[in-house]
Amino acid sequence: MAVSLGTRVSALLFVGAVAVATAAVTDPGGSPPRGGARTDVSGGTAEGSAGAMSGGPVAKTPSASPSPGPSALGAGGTEAGGGAPPAREVSRTPSPSAPTTTAPAAPDWLPPGPASPDADHRPDPDSVYDLLRSPDRCRDALGLVPRASTGDDWKILRGLAHACLAVQGREGGSWAAAERDRSALTGRPDTCKGRAARRVLSGLLAFHRARPSATARLTERPATATPACVYTITSVDVGADGEARPGDPLRIELRGTCFDPAELLREGSVLVGGVPAAGPLRALARSGDRLVLAAVVPNLGPGVAQGSVGVTVDVRYATTEAVRVDAFRVPGPEVSGPAQTPGASDAPLSAARAGVPARPTPG
Repeated sequence: MAVSLGTRVSALLFVGAVAVATAAVTDPGGSPPRGGARTDVSGGTAEGSAGAMSGGPVAKTPSASPSPGPSALGAGGTEAGGGAPPAREVSRTPSPSAPTTTAPAAPDWLPPGPASPDADHRPDPDSVYDLLRSPDRCRDALGLVPRASTGDDWKILRGLAHACLAVQGREGGSWAAAERDRSALTGRPDTCKGRAARRVLSGLLAFHRARPSATARLTERPATATPACVYTITSVDVGADGEARPGDPLRIELRGTCFDPAELLREGSVLVGGVPAAGPLRALARSGDRLVLAAVVPNLGPGVAQGSVGVTVDVRYATTEAVRVDAFRVPGPEVSGPAQTPGASDAPLSAARAGVPARPTPG
């Protein structure tokens, strides 16, 4: 009876082990049964190592292990040391990205003049240049250019106004008109503002030829930028000795005039030693932005002593001013010879001055 019972128990244990093994094989993940209990091949269940059933060696079914970290993975994300072979790395050529389109930088705009006082408020190339300095007023400037103008300064400004509008994509501008005015120039501009305007016009036309469909926003340059004109007195001529007295003529040469010289003759003044020159100003010569003025040395008064040096000449017109320090000297008083007592030696000279033959002096 005892043997029969032991045989039945062994058979039951064998059947249970086979069932457990079959379940372990069919469960690919080897996951534990619900509740977290671990199944032993011996047929028992236990919550831990202390709960394993006795009755021989126990072969534990490996429980599901956590996913390996990056350091345990081989190439392709498989676990190192087993499993499927790592996937072969494929070198891929990146597809070309879409071209980046950025607005090209526009050429520098007009430098400051300086500004013309424009006392007569009549359009002239210098004052229209000042208006063009603001890129938002190019249409206004274009309306001030005479339609029948033939001078190079006017052609440059008209072409520049057209290019200013065209490059900013505004109505009224024409690249063809700008190119036509540029090609019609007969020579180099002879004024400082004209030269600056031509450089900017040439730069805009080159910009358009390189990028025919591009537009750009022009920016007004600050007043502190390097000016187009340096207005100054280059020389004051009073003669070879560098001396002048009241009533003597002065020849004053100006360069870099940033305004219409005719305005200076009407509205300007010349100060010599701080005293206004006598009479109206006259122009002796004019060429481009060069002007030669004629003035007369005034009575300098006690403020300028005779024989002094450092007499200053100052040419003013509204807000413009050109100064020449130490322009000339005022000569000192004439020094007369030593006084002589009339005597015999004076007789021949006195007689000669009177037209009377001089008597011979006794020997």
